[in-house]
Order: sequence, then structure tokens, then C-alpha cells
Amino acid sequence: MNTHEIRALYDRDSITVYQAYRPEIAEPAIEHGRFVAPFSRDRMTWIKPSFLWLMARSNWARKPGQEMILAIRITRTGWEDALRNAVPTHPDRRVFHSSDDWRERLQNAPVRVQWDPERTLRGHKLEARSIQVGLSRTSSAATSTSEP
Repeated sequence: MNTHEIRALYDRDSITVYQAYRPEIAEPAIEHGRFVAPFSRDRMTWIKPSFLWLMARSNWARKPGQEMILAIRITRTGWEDALRNAVPTHPDRRVFHSSDDWRERLQNAPVRVQWDPERTLRGHKLEARSIQVGLSRTSSAATSTSEP
């Protein structure tokens, strides 16, 4: 049986999420303590609270364009608002009346949620499923972030 879990480093005020970037984006973000050009909010960006899932996804930071892993603290308020506005990337019959209803909501969603297999330290899949959250340009601008 698959379980859905949010595995994250968090406290009352913030949650740490992870993203993989190429050096041209990550290095200026580290230098400035925030995302600056060439980072762009014009496309959906996916945040992942599971470090191991991201490391496996980026082939342990060896995939081209994913050589640098940033830990990004965002506000709990921003995280919770994002989840309130999220639509899953797969239809759930308990939530949506029809496939058309789900497709329409997904197309217009400012936030998307996807559940993928959690990983072990060696990158092997576990039964538990970890969340990744896709933020559109409008939601990523609204989700305040602190130091990458």
C-alpha cells in the first residue's frame, strides 16, 4: 500500500525545500541570498521537500543542468497557501466530478502537486510517496523565500 508523506525539515515558521540548478543560476542565488537573473519566474518551478528524492532525481547532482542542489527556506504560510491552491497532476475521483473537471482545474492551477516514490540513501524506491510541488510564475512570486 502506497502512503503519501511530506518528508521535510521544518519548524513553526518555515519549511526547507530543495531544487537542482545549473551553476549559472545557483551561484548568483548563493552570492545574493535570493534568486536573481538568469533565474526566471516565467515558467513553472518544482520544489521538493525530500532531499533524497531530489538527489536521486538529479542523479546525485550529476545530471546536466542539475549540478548544484540548493536548500531553500520558504515560509510555512507560503507553503500552506501553495498546497491550498494545488491541483494534483493525476485525477482523484474522490475530489473531481469528472476527468474534464480535473483537466480544466489542472490547466488553470497556480500550483500542481505530484507524488513520486521516496528514495533510500542508495536511491532505491520506497513504497512511501513524496510530494513535489510545481509553482507557476504567479505562485512562485507570491511564495516568499529566504536564503538559498
